[in-house]
Amino acid sequence: MCGIVGYIGKQQAQEILLDGLARLEYRGYDSAGISVMKDGAIQLSKAKGRLRNLMDRLSATPLEGTIGIGHTRWATHGEPSDINAHPHTDMKSGIAVVHNGIIENHDELRAMLQARGCLFVSQTDTEVIAHLLSVLYNGDMVATLFKAQGMLEGSYALGVLTVNHPDTLFCMRKDSPLVLGLADHEQYIASDIPALISHTRKVELLNDKEIAVMTGDAVKVYDPYGVERPLHPIHVDWDVEAAEKGGHAHFMLKEIHEEPDAMKKTFSAHVDTDTLTLRPEAFPITAEEANTITGLTIVACGTAYHAGVVGKYIIEKLARLPVTVDLASEFRYREPIMGEGDLFMAISQSGETADTLAAMREASRLGAKVMALTNVVGSSIARLAGKNIMYTYAGPEIAVASTKAYITQVEVMLLLSVDLAVKRGRMTQDEATAFLAEMSRITAQSEKVLEIESNVQRFSSKFYDRKHVFYIGRGIDNALAMEASLKLKEVSYIMSEAYAAGELKHGTIALIEEGTLVCALMTQEHLADKTLSNVREVKSRGAKTLIICPEKLTEKAAREADELWLIPDTRSELMPLLATIPVQLLAYYMAVSRGCDVDKPRNLAKSVTVE
Repeated sequence: MCGIVGYIGKQQAQEILLDGLARLEYRGYDSAGISVMKDGAIQLSKAKGRLRNLMDRLSATPLEGTIGIGHTRWATHGEPSDINAHPHTDMKSGIAVVHNGIIENHDELRAMLQARGCLFVSQTDTEVIAHLLSVLYNGDMVATLFKAQGMLEGSYALGVLTVNHPDTLFCMRKDSPLVLGLADHEQYIASDIPALISHTRKVELLNDKEIAVMTGDAVKVYDPYGVERPLHPIHVDWDVEAAEKGGHAHFMLKEIHEEPDAMKKTFSAHVDTDTLTLRPEAFPITAEEANTITGLTIVACGTAYHAGVVGKYIIEKLARLPVTVDLASEFRYREPIMGEGDLFMAISQSGETADTLAAMREASRLGAKVMALTNVVGSSIARLAGKNIMYTYAGPEIAVASTKAYITQVEVMLLLSVDLAVKRGRMTQDEATAFLAEMSRITAQSEKVLEIESNVQRFSSKFYDRKHVFYIGRGIDNALAMEASLKLKEVSYIMSEAYAAGELKHGTIALIEEGTLVCALMTQEHLADKTLSNVREVKSRGAKTLIICPEKLTEKAAREADELWLIPDTRSELMPLLATIPVQLLAYYMAVSRGCDVDKPRNLAKSVTVE
């Protein structure tokens, strides 16, 4: 959530900051602002609402200077307003701060600072940081930041300007992401890589409690003990176009259309496509561990959690290993029973999800083997997992609602299931190769599924006004229904729920009335008759029914469906990779028909870096 950018160099900072903030709009925000240093004085411009409001304000009164910081804020303390927008300054306007995260002891610090004579103008926890740095400053800004670090409780990524060092940009992080962009005679900071790639592909990752000191010609990074460490920059291997819409109306639609390619890249990263065998280095579980672990706990949030639920069905079926799937926000607070011999896996698209990071630390403390799956190399979760990391290869995902990151998470769950099944002796190598051969055809099949887009658009234009939508399914289709329902809620704001189809009789069917839209996922042939009986139940009570099923079930489904969308036939375990696409398209076109801001849904953020 929120976005940070910073620049120091020879160019005018304002346009660079605004361009960076525009590339971070997907993170979710309700106000924006920048601060630029000129002639040893800090200038500010802030505006409530969309970034366009700030741009209009700066068009009339631009800020000149070659060093600055910018921010898009998502409110946690204080309502959205010009005053509460970042950057924030101390009373003398000698220090300006942008901040992602939450300062948990801000009330205590505020009281202490007010007793020292500090006057506050905003309701934010961030203003506390600006006043604290001003009070602590002793002529050495690095020492001041380290002292503040010992007093701040919570999470933070900070960009700091000070008139005492007018040619230097400072930054610091703990539990919130911050990256440095390195170039010739100019440097950048950002909360996410898309803000940087139009300027540089050379990126330095800050670790927890590290401080960076940046001038136009040099960057120094100090570890938590105050010792300067060498830089270890990485090269970003995707280009600017990967973070652009590419002719599509929205990022979400572009990213749905990128799913075949994303799955192909993820597959080839984990599978030798010549021999159709798994790459041993792609999976962190040894054969010995696979046969001695007592169970697997998967922990994640939101969409990633739903990928974990799909993983549970497939891993238990193929590898016969007990799997528990838990919400990261709940895991630590239920006193989990876990220790040596247990396997723990975190799933996170961004690799920065605060609850998931905390759950990983707890699992590690309890003695479990901890591994992770993410889309972002060098993210906090990837670094915490160390060598036990697996990656999806979805490329940058800009829309807040996850699509291609989710489908590649499910894909890796399938591949991990095969890996575990082979190592546990539940699947022969020949059976695994046959499975992978079928899976290798998913890319072409998914491209065929995208051909139903016009049908989805037509259907959505008729049903976008529904106040309630229900998704039903059995087995793995129930897991897919959970994600389908969430996607619709996220982008269209339609109240939607997912139910195991067999549970309809236990209360839910009371909600069905004339015209209610019920979407039935029916991809599992052995459960088709059961699901169809539930479809008949809701249809007899006036519901309009949409069925998504493989072609081999056409005849059965057509008798009960008001609308029927077909996907190619494949193994039952692989069906989620194909059935996901229609439900994502449905959420997208329902949202477009309702006039929603598809890529930036209200109140949501791409990367949830606070609890």
